[in-house]
Amino acid sequence: METLARLEQIILERRSCDPETSYVALLKREGRPTMARKLGEEAVEATVAALSGSDEDMVGESADLLFHLMVLLADRDIALADVMAELDRREGISGIEEKASRPKQGETTNAH
Repeated sequence: METLARLEQIILERRSCDPETSYVALLKREGRPTMARKLGEEAVEATVAALSGSDEDMVGESADLLFHLMVLLADRDIALADVMAELDRREGISGIEEKASRPKQGETTNAH
């Protein structure tokens, strides 16, 4: 967890660097659609590695996926602590139960 906290700080710092020397700054300049596309690409690459790659490939693609997710979270001003709190909230709840408790796509909730 310490590694992810350090990475979050580095990403936050590098967003304002020169895009010619910082990949994070380059992604920020290119905008959220590019960041989201990169996250999707990395997710596909991690999936391919999971199915047909070596453990080394899976580790590398997982690191890429986490990095790009954290860049996108930073762009949305969502702290890693918020994601961790959500995971903590879900701890001890069956994944099937948790998913069933979410509103279905297109469904609205009427809170009174």
